[in-house]
Amino acid sequence: QVQLVESGGGLVQPGGSLRLSCTTSGVIFDAYAMAWYRQAPGQQRELVAGISYNGVTTLADSVKGRFTISRDNAKNTATLQMDSLKPEDTAVYYCNARFVTDWDKINGLWGPGTQVTVSS
Repeated sequence: QVQLVESGGGLVQPGGSLRLSCTTSGVIFDAYAMAWYRQAPGQQRELVAGISYNGVTTLADSVKGRFTISRDNAKNTATLQMDSLKPEDTAVYYCNARFVTDWDKINGLWGPGTQVTVSS
């Protein structure tokens, strides 16, 4: 069976950092582009960061300079390093795997999500 599982979410204060990890199983990891999306209450799910098969990355304007996406094909994982967190970063973060880097579309395989809360 195919599974994507996120970990690393939690509660942090503004300015703090978190590292989210996505572990995959049942897939040929290096055949997929990987991405992180997030959804805040009452909001649409939005792309945070994506990374293609060959390591080309894309970041939402709101997180540029603060977040970094990476992948480790040997470990079948994708990582989102989040620094300088702001309250508006509060959301459920979802790991996504897809064959096509059509980041504007909601598709592909999804993990169950992990909650990130940025608050004092």
